[in-house]
Amino acid sequence: QVQLVESGGGLVQSGGSLRLSCAASGRSFNYATIGWFRQAPGKERQFVAAVTYNSGSTNYADSVKGRFTISRDNAEKTVDLQMTALKPEDTAIYYCAADSSSLSANNRQYHYNYWGQGTQVTVSS
Repeated sequence: QVQLVESGGGLVQSGGSLRLSCAASGRSFNYATIGWFRQAPGKERQFVAAVTYNSGSTNYADSVKGRFTISRDNAEKTVDLQMTALKPEDTAIYYCAADSSSLSANNRQYHYNYWGQGTQVTVSS
């Protein structure tokens, strides 16, 4: 099993930066793909970024490419999402999730079997 806790959310002005962190516990973390998803009010949850267990592959949604960077530290059992050039449309609850059975940086939610509680990111214009 994998337990996930997100942190680092907050209020930031448009153009600003935030760094989200996902802290994990459980033996499966080092072998799991970790993804970040987000859900804006009234919208479906959508994929943001993912990184494979050995950081060998990353995947980003088109809307965040060039602005967001995902990274992981297996020794610390953390996965960070560095967000820059934030826009009001990035406002959402951000969730980290673990895919313990795949070796790919999947962008589909059904691959992920463990989820955190989420952290709120609000970008003001």
